[in-house]
Amino acid sequence: MDEDILKKVRKIEIKARGLSQQMFSGEYHSAFKGRGMAFSEVREYQYGDDVRNIDWNVTARLAHPYVKIFEEERELTVMLLVDVSGSNRFGTHNQFKEELAAEVAATLAFSAIANNDKVGVILFSDRIEKFIPPKKGRSHILRIIRELITFRPESNGTDIGQALGYFTNVIKKRCTTFLLSDFYDTGYTDALKIATGKHDIVALRLVDRREQELSNLGLIKFYDPESTETVWVDTGSASVRRVVNARQAEHERQVEETMKRYGVDMATIYTGEDFVKPLRNLLSRRN
Repeated sequence: MDEDILKKVRKIEIKARGLSQQMFSGEYHSAFKGRGMAFSEVREYQYGDDVRNIDWNVTARLAHPYVKIFEEERELTVMLLVDVSGSNRFGTHNQFKEELAAEVAATLAFSAIANNDKVGVILFSDRIEKFIPPKKGRSHILRIIRELITFRPESNGTDIGQALGYFTNVIKKRCTTFLLSDFYDTGYTDALKIATGKHDIVALRLVDRREQELSNLGLIKFYDPESTETVWVDTGSASVRRVVNARQAEHERQVEETMKRYGVDMATIYTGEDFVKPLRNLLSRRN
């Protein structure tokens, strides 16, 4: 790792570690739903026990009903699904969306490690760009941060459905999953429905303020990093601004509606702005 990258990794590590302590302060585990249950022991059946928990092998061997006792697993697995498509290389507030994603993901990763949980990463565009299996430890976190700040995807497109499908195939044990994306994609609802049936999904929508409202900037050239096409737009035209802004508003409405339909908690995070408050608000809603 060259010195410049090492400095960037160290800078994000210091910031993310501090933010994770500030953000969660003891409410980390209580914010995550659906933690797994692990087998603990067997004991004699008592009135009121769920008959579905009867251990028939032990019952047959001892000629008396016994039930399995489960306890909540003390460890979580946290997965970070990070959109690295072309649209994330955009930002007008001193930060690209991809830089915001790296900081947020690193903060969540440090929070997981601090609570003795495993953390893994899937970087995706319209293909699976990289899979880092869940592990513990500081060296693992530093690898994740290095990948987040240096990785360059092979493709510019976006396919959230494929990423969710891959995730549900490779991660069998129920886990908490943060999906970081601007959600400029369609056709992922079926995959989202399947994923939410197996895992606890949290959506973090990354947005730049300039995307939400087109200003009067005269005749300017727009570049689409996903299609690599360019187009001239007369932003001085009020009708053009209305159409563009209405499309963006509709996109946001559809994303919010989709997440609500499948029970996915979502926070919107803006480039160049503090992301601690929206994340803390999200966690407080889940407690």
